[in-house]
Parts: sequence; C-alpha cells; structure tokens
Amino acid sequence: MAKGFRNLNRAKPQNYGIGLLAVLGLVALTYVTMSWTTGMRFAVGGAGEFVKAEKRPICDLSNRKSDICEADGDVRIIGKDTRMVYVAPPGSVDAQGGESWTIKPYARKWDPGSGARVREVTLKLVHGHGEDRRCSVNHTVPAMVFAVGGWTGNYFHDFVDVLVPLFETAHPFGGEVQFLIANMYPPWMDKYRPFFRKLSRYEIIEYDNDDTVRCFRHVTLGLRCTSAEDFQMEPSKSPHGYTMFDFAKFTRSVFSLERSHPLRVGEQTDKKPRLMIITRAQTRRFMNVEEIVRMAEEVGYEVVVAEGDPDVSKFSRMVNSCDVLMGVHGSALTNMVFLPTYSVVIQVVPWGNLDWIAGHYFREPSKQMKLNYLEYSINEEETTLTALYPRDHAVFKDPMSLHPQNADWDTFSRIFLKEQNVKLDVRRFRPFLERALHILKEQPKE
Repeated sequence: MAKGFRNLNRAKPQNYGIGLLAVLGLVALTYVTMSWTTGMRFAVGGAGEFVKAEKRPICDLSNRKSDICEADGDVRIIGKDTRMVYVAPPGSVDAQGGESWTIKPYARKWDPGSGARVREVTLKLVHGHGEDRRCSVNHTVPAMVFAVGGWTGNYFHDFVDVLVPLFETAHPFGGEVQFLIANMYPPWMDKYRPFFRKLSRYEIIEYDNDDTVRCFRHVTLGLRCTSAEDFQMEPSKSPHGYTMFDFAKFTRSVFSLERSHPLRVGEQTDKKPRLMIITRAQTRRFMNVEEIVRMAEEVGYEVVVAEGDPDVSKFSRMVNSCDVLMGVHGSALTNMVFLPTYSVVIQVVPWGNLDWIAGHYFREPSKQMKLNYLEYSINEEETTLTALYPRDHAVFKDPMSLHPQNADWDTFSRIFLKEQNVKLDVRRFRPFLERALHILKEQPKE
C-alpha cells in the first residue's frame, strides 16, 4: 500500500545530485565546574565567558516521513566538506565522541525513489576541531539545514514534502532563523521565494556550494512532520499545536490574499458566487467543459475555468477570489490552500475505487483547513475507459484487483490515472453544485 502513495501526479523530478554529507560541530569547550543541581558550565571564547552545559544533539528517527536532529551549543557547518561535527564537552558523558547520525533531510524518507535524489548529511560527535575548523562566520541566529530535492517540481509534492513541514519547523522562530538548503534548483526557489522570505529574514545559503565554516548556537537538521499522512498535521504532536488551518492562513498571508471568507449567498444579491473549474491538460481531463460551465451558470454561478499557472502568486489570487473549487483528483487541487475559510471543495473521483486516494490526499486535509468538502465519484458511464476496455474486463468488474496491493503500481497508475478522462454527467452532478450553494448560504458567521 505504501507504494500506492508514492508517485501520484508526479512530474519528472529534478536530478539534483547524490551523496552529500555536511559538517556540524560543537567547539571544544573548556570544562570549568559541574554540579548536579546547577549543571555544567563551560568557558567559550574569551576568559570569563560562561554558558550553561549544552544538550547533546537529539536525532528523532522514529517518524515515518522525516528524520530530524537538533544540536545546541557551538555547531560548525561546512557544506562542501560533507560532514557535520558536534564536539562533546570535556568531562561529560559524550567526551569520547565518535557517535554520529546520517539522514536525508527531506520529508519523504519512506519513499526510496525520492530519497535517491536527496543528499545525505551527517551529524557527528568528536573531541575537537583542527585549525581547518576555525569559524569563518559566527551567526547569531539558529540555523535550519534541509533539502528541496526529491519529487519537488510536482505541485503536490512541493507542498507536502517541503512547504508544510517547513512551516511546522521554521514558523516558531518568527523569522529569526538562517536557512541552509541543499539540492537547490533556482527556478523552483524563485517560484516559492515569497514563502521562504516570510519564514526567514536572512538570505538563503546554498549549502552545496558553501565552503565557509559557519558557526551557530543551535542547528536543526531536517524538517518536522507531526503527521504520517500527506498534507496533514497532528496538533497534539506539534510543540506549538499547529494545524493545517494555521498553514492555510499563513499561506494566504504569504501571497497577501485579501479574502478570508467566501461570499454569503443571499446577503449580497448583486453578486454570484464564483466557481473555479480546474481543468487538466493531459490526464484525467474533463471532456465536456463547456457543458459543465453552462449547467453551473444555470445553477447560479459565475464560472472561472483554469488549468493553473506557474506564477503561484498570480494564480493564488485567482483561487482566493473564488468560493467553490472543483476538479478531478490531481495535484491541482492543492490550490485549495488559497481558498477563503469555509469555502467549498468538490473533488471528482475517477473510476476505479479510488476513494482511498481521494481521502488521503484531499478529503481530510480540506477538513483540517476548515473548508467544506464534497466528493463526487464518477460511474463507469462517465469514464473514457469504456472506449479502451470491454465491460467484462477487471477494470469494470473488479477494479480492486488492479490496485497496487494486488497488482503493481505501474499497472494501477497507467489505467486509472493516465489513460482515464472524465465526461461528467451534468444532470447527475448538478445536485453537488446546488449543495455547495446551500453551504455558502449557511456558513458560520464570525
């Protein structure tokens, strides 16, 4: 089953390179005194400068999606040297050094395909530094080291593998954090530059090409994921109780989106609610868009038809101007994050018993964002697979036999995700648009 979640709607990933390790370390600290009640203190730098004992680095490798390490103290980072070094305080239980952790700082560790394109980073305990480890730059803010390789380039994975966990990890710093990013791809970074600038006040350091010895007092390696599911958070596991609703509000602020709530039908009689129909250029396309538009206008909508736009800032404004978003299952539904709170999302689920995919990717996330969710599953008369397979084929008689757990991912994705398009039965679908109007009329007042 895990493989079934791996590459839905995947674009060809960027090949960023393999095999990076990075260098972090605690500077050799001079032991001064130790007390079981007050803890240890160490001289750092000039005489008379004392700090409390530093915690040893903590690496949590238990999460299904992401490993994360945190080191407090004097931590040295050298991107090109492919190591991270933590120097244990003399006299402490860590004084012997030698312990290390190697992780891939990308939030999809269970997926071998994505991890193959992410550089490794090692955090290591050592005795001390040589002359080649002198600090070139002493930073006054914490650092975060992570990668943006993997399946980035696919819109859904941009959010679930990077932007959502980045928010969970970086937002508590209030902008006072330095990003060191591996596997950077300039066009991708430019696309989401406003997001990174909202989370950090400092220029991003391209980790792979940085030969400066950078010293920090706190470093986070990897990104935090409180939920094992994509596009979701578990507030009970978040140190700050973050939710997907918090993420959606933050994302709207990133792009300065004005609308926080949708149109309340009936209160503004001169306006019609706006419906965005997301079309797809290649797979799982609506084959009768014009017919759907006419029916939606009869129901009472102003209709916007869009395929998406590589300019996220521009497209986010278009989505935010709408009250209802509908589309066939696919990465474009990720745009629901820009909708006003209490708007309506209608996911059209293709033929093939794909409820598990619909729920995993968009049903539960939409609810966590305080959006109203409607789900329409097409019947076999609405799929173009009828032109490719006879009605007695397993595609129609036993779709589950072709799912990844019973067949293989390639067969499943080829048939149900690539070969299939949708000719919506507008009479059968009409009640869903009418229901969405009713929801807009009854939305909570705040």
